[in-house]
Amino acid sequence: MTEGNNKPKVRLICKPDNMLKTVYTACRTCYSSDSPLNIYDCEADSEKMLKLIERVISSGHYSTIEHIQVSFAISNISRACSHQLVRHRHMSFSQKSQRYVKEKGQFDYLTPPTIEKDSELKKKYDEFMGKISEFYLELTEKGVPAEDARFVLPNAAATSMVASLNLRELIHLANLRLCTRAQAEIRLLVRMMCDELTKEEPWLKNYLVPKCERWGFCDEDKSCGRKPKAVK
Repeated sequence: MTEGNNKPKVRLICKPDNMLKTVYTACRTCYSSDSPLNIYDCEADSEKMLKLIERVISSGHYSTIEHIQVSFAISNISRACSHQLVRHRHMSFSQKSQRYVKEKGQFDYLTPPTIEKDSELKKKYDEFMGKISEFYLELTEKGVPAEDARFVLPNAAATSMVASLNLRELIHLANLRLCTRAQAEIRLLVRMMCDELTKEEPWLKNYLVPKCERWGFCDEDKSCGRKPKAVK
């Protein structure tokens, strides 16, 4: 992995044109005798819409934010990171296949910061990745199909994907993975995903935060001390 290329690459590639109005319409529909079409077409200022959305979400009425779907193009993350990401149930993924995409030469890989900062360990780490690459190439050159040669590739191997999810799941993802207890790589990835969206939808900044920021307390077994521990 080349110097300075040890972080995810993320771009928001698809989102609804009017997210705020769509969420507001869903929220307002639940408490109005008026039709959703009339609510959507009716002029409403941002402050009024945000106030209702905050009240509805704070009450736990999360179905109202499931109507918003966003998609991200993600690359340069480790397979270890992608294995954590795909555990989130309400996301859709299309990921680079190690079965159909054969590595040619040294495969790209990520290095954890804890190894990166130790020059001696980093040297051994790079040498080990080189040896894995050499053996992978030996396997494929002797006719072993990529779907079997991939068995030697490590969790450090870089991957790419398109990931899609609704707003409820993105908030849940942020609440969990922005926590300081999350691994550094996925924490950075999710931060970049959230930043991509809030550049266009700044009203979401207060929701795309660690769960302790929303709740005011920490429910983790081991707390970083940022917020007081929950009373059990």
